Amino acid sequence: MKKSYQNIRRDTNKWSILLLTIILFLSIPILTVFINLFYGPGETWSHLLETLLPTYVQNSFLLILGTSCLTLFFGITAAWVVSRYKIPFRKQAEWLLILPLAIPSYITAYAYAGIVDYGGFVHQVFGIKMDVMNPVGLIFVLSVSLYPYVYVASRAFFVNQSNNIIEASKLLGANEKKTFFKLILPLARPAFIGGLILVLMEVLNDYGAAKYYGVNTFTTGIFRAWFSLEEPETAIFLSAILVSIIFSLIILEKRQRKRIGYFNSAKNHQQLERLKVSKRVRGIFLTLVFIPIFTGFVFPVIQLCYWTFLTYKEVFTSEFVSIAVQSLLLALTSAFFTVFFALMLIKFSQWNRLKLLFPVTKIGTLGYAIPGAVIAVGILIPTLSIDKWMVTFFKNVFDFKIGFIINGTIMGLVYAYIIRYIAVAFNPMEAGVLKIGKSLSEASKVLGKNNWLTLLKIEIPLLKPAILSGFILVFVDVMKELPLTLILKPYHINTLAVKAYEYASDELIAEASLPSLLIVVTGIFPIIFLNKLISKSEK
Repeated sequence: MKKSYQNIRRDTNKWSILLLTIILFLSIPILTVFINLFYGPGETWSHLLETLLPTYVQNSFLLILGTSCLTLFFGITAAWVVSRYKIPFRKQAEWLLILPLAIPSYITAYAYAGIVDYGGFVHQVFGIKMDVMNPVGLIFVLSVSLYPYVYVASRAFFVNQSNNIIEASKLLGANEKKTFFKLILPLARPAFIGGLILVLMEVLNDYGAAKYYGVNTFTTGIFRAWFSLEEPETAIFLSAILVSIIFSLIILEKRQRKRIGYFNSAKNHQQLERLKVSKRVRGIFLTLVFIPIFTGFVFPVIQLCYWTFLTYKEVFTSEFVSIAVQSLLLALTSAFFTVFFALMLIKFSQWNRLKLLFPVTKIGTLGYAIPGAVIAVGILIPTLSIDKWMVTFFKNVFDFKIGFIINGTIMGLVYAYIIRYIAVAFNPMEAGVLKIGKSLSEASKVLGKNNWLTLLKIEIPLLKPAILSGFILVFVDVMKELPLTLILKPYHINTLAVKAYEYASDELIAEASLPSLLIVVTGIFPIIFLNKLISKSEK
């Protein structure tokens, strides 16, 4: 015991302390949620437990089950077709299939409410009035919005799959269909399940689409408990249940994956060969590929463009321009600080000698697994206490009156974005750091350069593509974020996402199209950039 303590004391350096500080800085919302559980629920908890909680559980379970089935079908099917077969417009389909990621699910929900409603496209052309404002409609909307997570992960696996194992399967008498279901699909399990976990996180995080369609979920329940019932304790309890569900899904998948070994040798690797198919089969494949493209991107964008044409004169005002500028500046600022803290988390972990802290580093990136509403609740409680203490301190000591510094300010909102999206920046940058290796930095240190100088002069120039990827992805996510922004944004600040939500909540659905379309446009270019990275990996 004494020797272990001496080893910890010996290996601890300033980087260890800084690393722990950042991890604590990023873990405050999670710690807040679990610490406040010990204070007990609010007065309406027993009523909520008997009436609304079963509905939250049932609807959330239906959403998880339904979106899992549809996103796996759309994502895996499309990924296999464009990776394996020669079909018309294959290259165009490869990047078009990713574009639904540029449209937030709540905006897709607004668009489909107009497409199928009375007077909409479906009603005018086919004479059919459909109701999508229900759990089934929400499952469809979330699925066509989120399937690209599964598609991207599956395609990245398929294009790197060796042709040798397929040829070996055929030599053993298996046809193309049997080879796919018995061999390729089981091998691709880590890839598409990883994408599915991201889908489920987004489903449980959704607020705008669920609220507009009138479907009660955990996230809408957290908002109701906090704002309508004015019971933070009840919101905390709901948040804890939701976090437990998400972590249970992640742990369950990791435990299941440990039971199976995956190996793909690079020796004698042959690139996956694309096959020619008959005209009838080509037609079927084209239909399977372009159904998610049209339902997830083309139809919603056409509807948004139509509404924008009708309403842009009323919506496009100086106030709207100001909101657009605020959104861009907020997204740029948040992306910059998120990338900065992600880089510090990676480098402090490397410079730290205390092995005990290596696994703890990942705790700092858990924010992406937690819904935005939960993070907002977890930030509001401690920041309110800190701000009240500071107001009292300045009044008593300096006889000076100050307002809140963190809560209800840009600082608090950017802090929340950092926690929520640091994993988005951390993952590509960590991959870039691992690719560079340690040889260059060690050579620099041998030549007498310290850690900071080595980072600035050698490592950051080499990490530019990874840093840019992380920056762009965080920028897009912040532009789309709704529940977290709704709770934490200052009164004098607005964003395009919140403005679109406000229009939709006031039943001004057509007016919501212009801010929605601008969010989509800012998301398209990064999505195309992401496709180029995958294509480069394929080559």
